[in-house]
Amino acid sequence: MQAYAGGETRAFEALYTRHRGTVYRFLLRSVARRDLADELFQDTWSRVISARDRYRPDARFTTWLLQIAHNLLIDGFRRLRPEETGEQAELALQFAEGDDAERPERVLGEFEQARQLQKALAELPDDQRTAFLLRVESGLSIEEIAEVTHVGRETAKSRLRYALEKPREALA
Repeated sequence: MQAYAGGETRAFEALYTRHRGTVYRFLLRSVARRDLADELFQDTWSRVISARDRYRPDARFTTWLLQIAHNLLIDGFRRLRPEETGEQAELALQFAEGDDAERPERVLGEFEQARQLQKALAELPDDQRTAFLLRVESGLSIEEIAEVTHVGRETAKSRLRYALEKPREALA
């Protein structure tokens, strides 16, 4: 990011390539609507571009980037609860042709587990779901989760603990 702030446009391409999946997955799981996730994704990267001169490496770049995305969510983009669609079912059923080892029962079982997890995540309070996604999908530490969500370490730890209970029960 410092190289990008210094005028190296290729540095931005490297940042985008390295972190786009992490940001998009976080946003999509947070709002569960592709159109809102797309909008938030674009807004996140627009803010990165506009903040390049103000960036200070006080934390990991990933933490700073996810903090921008989280702030956009908090600013009002999280107005709708996740909706269940048949899209995940379609993806789960599209397994590699010609692979005899892959059985439809196994694919359906994995899909059912994924659906139960998604449902359990949708039922979590927003702050717990955010902590869960930041930890499980983005690999952030409790300290980094606290920084991204603007809460104390113990609050982040508590949210994560409660957030982990519901999916465990759903998958048990």
